[in-house]
Amino acid sequence: MSATPAVQVSVVIPVFNEELNLPTLFTRIYPVLDALGRSYEIIFTNDGSQDRSFALLSEQHARRPDVTRVIDFNANYGQHMAIIAAFERVRGETVITLDADLQNPPEEIPALLAKIDAGHDYVGGFRLKRNDSFFRTYASKLVNYVRKHTTNIEMTDQGCMLRAYRRPIIEAIVRSGAINTFIPALAYSFSSNPAEVGVRHEERHAGASNYSFYKLIRLNFDLITGFSLAPLQYFTMFALASSAGSLLLVLVLAYRRIFLGAEAEGIFTLFGILFFLLSVTMVGIGLIGEYVGRTYQVVRARQRYHVREVLETR
Repeated sequence: MSATPAVQVSVVIPVFNEELNLPTLFTRIYPVLDALGRSYEIIFTNDGSQDRSFALLSEQHARRPDVTRVIDFNANYGQHMAIIAAFERVRGETVITLDADLQNPPEEIPALLAKIDAGHDYVGGFRLKRNDSFFRTYASKLVNYVRKHTTNIEMTDQGCMLRAYRRPIIEAIVRSGAINTFIPALAYSFSSNPAEVGVRHEERHAGASNYSFYKLIRLNFDLITGFSLAPLQYFTMFALASSAGSLLLVLVLAYRRIFLGAEAEGIFTLFGILFFLLSVTMVGIGLIGEYVGRTYQVVRARQRYHVREVLETR
């Protein structure tokens, strides 16, 4: 990253199989940014798209080479890496992240910049009225609830990509070298004066969501395990309570055997206890594996992504 910002606003947009949405995105975002009266750039990261997304991005770069930059990955590395790759190359004093599916309207960008101009170094958007399915809406509410009670990260809507960051926050994120960390939460941890602003939410313009149920679960594992030891602590307390309960049950069974005689039916109770304790152990091993796996990904120092090509005008 350059030491001195060359432009005032950088907009970072990860792209994965969005050929149906890109033409509309182009027609909406450039007028919004042109009307700001500030110097700007847009960095698109093509995250290994299998459709015509890169071809469309290349055409747009040819039309607006003064403000359009394109990073092309050789494969799909995920939204996090797509954003980090752009963060490592941004030139703007203020950086805005935006999804390419138009669920976060580009027209809301001035509202975020107004908060930045008011002195905040990190501004998160939250959706005023969601236009998602019942399942995604309430699953998101559940995840927000879990995050609120297991970490110290305060945000109304962690699923909203429309966010603005001052350059020092971006530089801190890049220096952290984080591999699987939820970027808005990481930014919050570096911020000294965060704020939020309500933004509109639209239905996906075209195509299907690239976030599967598995990816959503994976994202929230990263969020919770990346910013809190609460899962391990809760599990430890639960394991202690289970051990105490199991000990009490063993004492009761021993009493019954000594004073009331052997009971053939007791074997099923013992099997039930055994299976329960085995399941608790497996959950604990899984939790420990999550934390160890995160550590392994950092210490092995493997290249996080490979850029095939960068389209830009110096």
